[in-house]
Amino acid sequence: MRDRTRYLYLAVIIAVLAGIVVGFVWPEAGKELKPLGTGFVNLIKMMISPIIFCTIVLGVGSVSKAAKVGRVGGLALGYFLAMSTVALVIGLAVGNLLDPGAGLQLTDAAKQAAMAEAAKGGESDTVTFLLGIIPTTLVSAFTQGQVLQTLLVALLVGFALQAMGSRGTPVLNGLQHIQRLVFRILAMIMWLAPVGAFGAIAAVVGSTGIKALQSLAVIMLGFYVTCLLFVAVVLGPLLWFVTRVNLWSLLRYLGREFLLILSTSSSESALPRLIAKMEHLGVSRPVVGITVPTGYSFNLDGTAIYLTMATLFVASATGAPLSIGEQISLLVFMIIASKGAAGVTGAGLATLAGGLQSHRPDLVEGVGLIVGIDRFMSEARALTNFAGNAVATVLVGHWTGGFDKERAALVLGGGDPFDEATLLDEHDDGEPAQEEKALQHA
Repeated sequence: MRDRTRYLYLAVIIAVLAGIVVGFVWPEAGKELKPLGTGFVNLIKMMISPIIFCTIVLGVGSVSKAAKVGRVGGLALGYFLAMSTVALVIGLAVGNLLDPGAGLQLTDAAKQAAMAEAAKGGESDTVTFLLGIIPTTLVSAFTQGQVLQTLLVALLVGFALQAMGSRGTPVLNGLQHIQRLVFRILAMIMWLAPVGAFGAIAAVVGSTGIKALQSLAVIMLGFYVTCLLFVAVVLGPLLWFVTRVNLWSLLRYLGREFLLILSTSSSESALPRLIAKMEHLGVSRPVVGITVPTGYSFNLDGTAIYLTMATLFVASATGAPLSIGEQISLLVFMIIASKGAAGVTGAGLATLAGGLQSHRPDLVEGVGLIVGIDRFMSEARALTNFAGNAVATVLVGHWTGGFDKERAALVLGGGDPFDEATLLDEHDDGEPAQEEKALQHA
């Protein structure tokens, strides 16, 4: 099926440019367009609870499946957790160092609301906070939009389905269909992104002028540099010290896949090709079949960096920066909630809104700032996720004895190029069903 998201990408770029022009030329009119951005953010907020619920329940189910295969699954999950945490910490460090939203302070009203919310949060003790995580009923978390309550219910449901064993399989299969429905609705909402971006950017530029563009440029460039440094400074040395495989040779081998991701802004589009190429490289089929699809849900390095940096930007831009305690709490939340966000346009934006909703609800409206540049950041996010999963597959293969170094050297050296004729990269309708097929390899 022909990918139509490229048109959405172009529409967002045009909308952002139009919003900048309106904000500069007719600042008062630009301010009046703020409801367009607010309406789009509200639509994203509407999808937070179902997305969090489906991804967490199915994620817990994936852990159960991966754990059954023993050493491969255990090593893969341990590595994914460690790398996600490292990426989140790096995102927090760079976000605090750059502080791109400093001095922006969109409106006095937003600042006052943020200060009031912060003061309110300071008055509540830990016991009240913990009791507030427990919903009144099993479904009230969804109807009231309480993200942490939704997270608790999702974890309980996920572990309960685990305990049910094979009897819980029909429920998990049903949830997979519901998740696809939720993501399809989200995809429909994302077609309104140009409208939301136009209104949000016009309002921000109309209110703050050139400061808004400077701040957005800083966070974009900072994010790109951070992703590049993570790949070069963290993944590269780790891959070399463990396997003696050169990172840049591996990335060059996957060059066509990177171009595919760059054109679609989704690492999901290259999943079947990554499976085929990793097997051709010399990683055993069971390792590839377990590590690659599991990594697409649990090894989201680029998404982790994006979530933390974007959150700090929104908080700083609204004149209500997060305290160290709130940042650590946010980090823990993102480690759990970011699982399953890969490959779905808009899921990262919804997870960002969910993190703000759970920690500082007064900041959710600031997500409108990110809408205009989210598509510009999604490429780096997807490319980093993909590079991280490629490296993880080689590492796990090495640790479990399922990696042929001699063959890898031959392939990376150009001695045995990948035969494109052996790979049918066709999808039924763009659904993320490749993971299920990949797991069958194991």
